[in-house]
Amino acid sequence: MDVYLPIANLSVNGLVIVGLGALTGLLSGMFGVGGGFLTTPLLIFYGVPPTVSAASAASQVTGASVSGMFAHYRRGGVDFQIGGVMVAGGIIGTGIGAGLFNLLTALGQIDTVINLLYVLLLGSIGSLMANESIQTLRAEKTGVRPAARKRRHHPLVASLPMRWRFYRSGLYISPLAPLILGILTGILTMLMGIGGGFVLVPAMLYILGMSANVVVGTSLFQILFVTMATTMMHAMTTRAVDIVLAGLLLLGSVTGAQLGAQFAQKASPVKLRLVLAVIVLLVALRMALGLGYQPDEIYTVAPL
Repeated sequence: MDVYLPIANLSVNGLVIVGLGALTGLLSGMFGVGGGFLTTPLLIFYGVPPTVSAASAASQVTGASVSGMFAHYRRGGVDFQIGGVMVAGGIIGTGIGAGLFNLLTALGQIDTVINLLYVLLLGSIGSLMANESIQTLRAEKTGVRPAARKRRHHPLVASLPMRWRFYRSGLYISPLAPLILGILTGILTMLMGIGGGFVLVPAMLYILGMSANVVVGTSLFQILFVTMATTMMHAMTTRAVDIVLAGLLLLGSVTGAQLGAQFAQKASPVKLRLVLAVIVLLVALRMALGLGYQPDEIYTVAPL
C-alpha cells in the first residue's frame, strides 16, 4: 500500500510506517517513554529525510503522551507546579532549537548533526541503563542491595538561589533547576523529534531528586505541551512536518501502546529496562555506522 508523503516528497509503504508506529508504541507502553527517540532513527533507516523524520516524530509523540498523562493524573501522579516550570523552559528551548535548526539547515549540516546527536545521546543513555540493570540483577541474585544514595538531589541543584516548595514532589529547590532542564529538553525535542522522556525521567530522579511516584506523570505532562509547541514551531519555521507521515505513525502507536502496557504488567521491570538498553545501544551503533559508511553511489539524479 504505497502512500505519498508530500513534505518528504517520496512514496512509502503505508503498512510499514504504521508498523514502525506500532513498534514504538509497544516500547512506549512497555517502558513508559514517548518512543520518539526510536521513531526518528527508524524513519531515517527507512529512507525518510532526517529533518522530516524529526519534525513529524514530535507530533506523533504528542498524541502518544495524552492518554498516558491522563492515566497518571487520575491517580495523582502529576506535579503541575514543577511541570509548569519545565513546560515554560521547554517552550523557551523550542525557540532556541528552532534557531539552531534553521542555522544548521542553512549550513547544510542538519542531517549530520541529528545523526551525531542520536549516536551520542542513545549511546550514553543506553550504557547507563544497561549498567544499572546489570547491577540490579546481580544484587537480586546475591541478595546484596546497592548502597542508597545519600543526597536526594544533585549538589549543584542545592546551591541554586530562590528556593520554592514543590509539595507534590516533596522538594524544596530553586525553580531554576527544572527551568534549565526544560530548556535543554526543548532544544533536544526541536532538533531530534524526541519527547525527551528517556532523558527527562532519569534527570528528574537523580538530579532534581523528585519523588518516584510523580516522575513519569510529570514527565508526560511536560512532553505533551513541549511537543505541541515543537510541532507548531516546525510548522511555522522549518515547514518539515509531514501530516500524512505523522498520522500513519500515530495510528500504529495508539494500538502498540495498549499492547505494550498489558505486556509490561506481566514482565520484570529490571529485565525490561535491560532489553530497552540493548535496543537503544543497537540503534546507536547502527547510526554510528551510517555516519561512516560510504554508499556505492555518492550522487543521485532525481527528476525536478
